[in-house]
Amino acid sequence: MLSTLLPFRSRATHTAAHRVYHHQAKSPVLLALLAGLTLSACATAQNSPDGIYDPIEPVNRQIFAFNDVIDENALEPAAELYRDTFPEAIRNGIANVLRNLRSPIIIGNQVLQGDLEGAGNALVRFVTNTLGGLGGFLDPASENGFEFEDEDFGQTLAVWGVGEGPYLVLPLLGPSNLRDTVGFVVDSIADPVGILVDNQSVGAEVAISRSGSGALGGRAEVIEAVDEIKESSIDYYASLRNLYNQRRQSLIADGVVSVEIPDFNADISFNEEEIEEDVSELNPSILLSARPAERVED
Repeated sequence: MLSTLLPFRSRATHTAAHRVYHHQAKSPVLLALLAGLTLSACATAQNSPDGIYDPIEPVNRQIFAFNDVIDENALEPAAELYRDTFPEAIRNGIANVLRNLRSPIIIGNQVLQGDLEGAGNALVRFVTNTLGGLGGFLDPASENGFEFEDEDFGQTLAVWGVGEGPYLVLPLLGPSNLRDTVGFVVDSIADPVGILVDNQSVGAEVAISRSGSGALGGRAEVIEAVDEIKESSIDYYASLRNLYNQRRQSLIADGVVSVEIPDFNADISFNEEEIEEDVSELNPSILLSARPAERVED
């Protein structure tokens, strides 16, 4: 659910997915997703009020409600404990390591998108932070002008012109769409770090630790933001759907991702002197030509 605001996607299913792939049982599923994505590009249906194609909204809302219960009773309390237990420097270091481990996937997707400059930037970051940043715990690359830029196969499909397809809410993983779901499956299967770890006797343990740390760290970053969205939203589901769509569009366009939540409780004040000054500057002909409002008799 909270991938709307977070720069990570849970990878807890990576190990199992990779093993199934090697037994060629994942291929029909992936082919079915790709076929559905192709068909959805040709389908026409009513969009939601915010313009997002959500044909199975009742089902999505049920999954969303389930995810929200899990978040409120498990993930959010764990994230608060994580934030209170570990100092910010440690949390940032763990997040840096997890981002560094995604570098091969990012580089591969940059190449597939034809963005060789971005691929070079990601490669420099990976080498610099791995060798000079304690295995990625520190981020000297950013300090030297090589900023992090996240990429995934969902973005690659978008660059190739593939439509996003219907909006989906995935159990535990949260907001997505058909294109990004296909991208998530492909990234999970093709992740070199995951493949390397999966071939070791501790593959499952590392995969769980990796996904768990990412989920806790990411959730801890947005505790207040999520609470504010819940309090200020008339429709929490629709708000996160819209935020997810905006974030993905920004990532695809290589824009700066930021989630700004409007302050609905802010006081609105007017400066009477400024208003009078603005009115005095109006063209008199405009004021004379304005028709007075008719009096409505009771």
